[in-house]
Amino acid sequence: MRLNFDDTFNKELRADPIITTDRRQVQNAHYSFVTPRIPSKPSVIHVSDDMLQMVGLTKEEGQSEDFKNIVTGADVYPQTSPYAMCYGGHQFGHWAGQLGDGRAINLGEIIHNNARWALQLKGAGVTPYSRSADGFAVLRSSIREHLCSEAMHHLGVPSTRSLSLSLTGDQVMRDMMYDGHPALEKGAVVCRVAPSFIRFGNFEIFASRKDTTSLKQLANYTIETYFSKISSTGTARYIDFFNEVLDRTLEMIIHWQRVGFVHGVMNTDNLSILGLTIDYGPYGWLEGYDKGWTPNTTDKQNKRYRYGNQPYIGLWNLYQLANALYLLVGDSKPFELALDRYKNQYTIKYLEMMRSKLGLNLQLKEDARIVDELENILEVSETDMTIFFRLLSTVQKEDLPSQALTKVMASFYRVDEIQDRIKANWISWFEAYIDRLQLETIDDEERQNSMNIINPKYVLRNYMAQLAIDDANKGDYKLIDDLYTMLRNPYDEQKENEKWFAKRPDWARYKVGCSMLSCSS
Repeated sequence: MRLNFDDTFNKELRADPIITTDRRQVQNAHYSFVTPRIPSKPSVIHVSDDMLQMVGLTKEEGQSEDFKNIVTGADVYPQTSPYAMCYGGHQFGHWAGQLGDGRAINLGEIIHNNARWALQLKGAGVTPYSRSADGFAVLRSSIREHLCSEAMHHLGVPSTRSLSLSLTGDQVMRDMMYDGHPALEKGAVVCRVAPSFIRFGNFEIFASRKDTTSLKQLANYTIETYFSKISSTGTARYIDFFNEVLDRTLEMIIHWQRVGFVHGVMNTDNLSILGLTIDYGPYGWLEGYDKGWTPNTTDKQNKRYRYGNQPYIGLWNLYQLANALYLLVGDSKPFELALDRYKNQYTIKYLEMMRSKLGLNLQLKEDARIVDELENILEVSETDMTIFFRLLSTVQKEDLPSQALTKVMASFYRVDEIQDRIKANWISWFEAYIDRLQLETIDDEERQNSMNIINPKYVLRNYMAQLAIDDANKGDYKLIDDLYTMLRNPYDEQKENEKWFAKRPDWARYKVGCSMLSCSS
C-alpha cells in the first residue's frame, strides 16, 4: 500500500522538544511528537469507499493488512512522524487554557490529485494533552462520528470526513451519562480526514500566552498552505485571512440551519479554521422543530449551543479568534467591521436559504414575514422538520390551503393537535404561501425539483445511529453500511429506504443515545 505523504505542519512549525507523553503544559510549540498505542486485536469494520479514492487507494488496498495497521495505530507508515496539536479554547463561554489533541493523533498529510489530506486517528492513545483522560474512544461515539462525517458531506455541508471505523480489541471504561455508573465498552478508532484539523483554539493558545512568535508562524503557515489566494502583505494579510475564515464559518452554519443539524459543543476548540464541521460529539438533528433544542446533556440547563443560537455562537467564537489575531495587527477596527459584516450577511443569507427551502426564486419583501410566521407555527405543535420541508414541495399553486395542510400532515407528531386555533394558523399560513407561489414564474414540477435538492429526505437521526450501535455491539455491522449507503444520496427518493423517511419512534423519545447525549467518548 502506497500513500503519497507530504507533511508540512510538523516540518514547518515548531515541535515540542520533550518527546514523552507525560501530561503537561506544552510551551512555545505547535505540536508534540507521539506514537499511537498498538491495539491488542485491531479490525476494520467499515471503510468509506469515497475517501479511499480521495487519498489514492483502491478498494483492495482498503482491505489489506497494511491498511488495517495504519488506520488502527498498529503500525506507523514509514518515514512519517505522528503528532498531536497544541491548542486552547473557550468551553461553554469560559477560557479553558491548554486543551490540545487529547485523544487524536495526526498521522501526516497526503497529496493526491493536487488535494492535501491530513489523516488523524481519534481514539489511538494518550498524548501530552490528554489531561486526566486515557486518549481512547469507544465504539458508540466512533460509529456516530464515522457515519455523520460522511453523511454531512453528502448533504452538501462543509465537513471533515472519515476514512475508516475500526475496533481495537480493547475495553475502555466510560461513564456515559456522567452519573456515577461507569462501564466497560468496546474501544474503537476513527481515521478522520480533512485538509487540515487546525482550529480557532490553535491561535488562541498562543495569544493567551503572548507568544507572538508562535502565533505569527502559525498564521503565516495557515495562509500560505490553505489560503494561498490571499495576496496582501503586512497586517492586511491577517485581516483578509480573518475575513475568509468568517465567510467560511458563516457558510457552514447556514448549512447547519438548513438541514436542522445541531452541533452540540460549539467551543472554540471545536471550530475549524477552514469552516468545516469538526468533532462530532453530542450532535443531533431536529426531530420536532424547536429552536431551543440541544442534544448535549452538559448543556441541558443553559442551552448555550441550542439550534437557534448556533449563528450567534459562531459570531461569539469569531470574536475570540479576532482577539487572538489582534496581536498581529494592533488595530481592532478592521475586525469590528468584519464582525458587523457577519451580522448583516447572516440575515441576508439566512433568508436566501429559507427562500430556497420554500421554493421561492423571486426576492420579495414579504418573504421575511412568511418565513417568520412559518417558524413560529412550526414550534406550536411538534413537527418533524425534515419531513415537513420534504412534503412541502408537493404543494401546488392551485391547491386550497386545506389541501396543502393535508399534504404535510404526516410531519406532525400528534395529528389531533392540529385543531382549532393551531389549524386556523396553519390554514392562514398556507393561504399566504400559496398566494406567494402565484408570483413565481416556474411551474410546480420545476419548483418541487428545486426544493428537493435543498431539503433532504434522509438524515442521520439519533435513533438510526443508535440502532446501528446496538447491532454493532452484538458484532453485526450491516446496518452501519446500510445507513452509510443510503446517506450518500440523501436527496434521492430511494423507495427501498422509505422506512427511514419517518418520524422518530416513541421508544426513542427519551432513550439514552436517541434524545440526549453526553460528551463521553
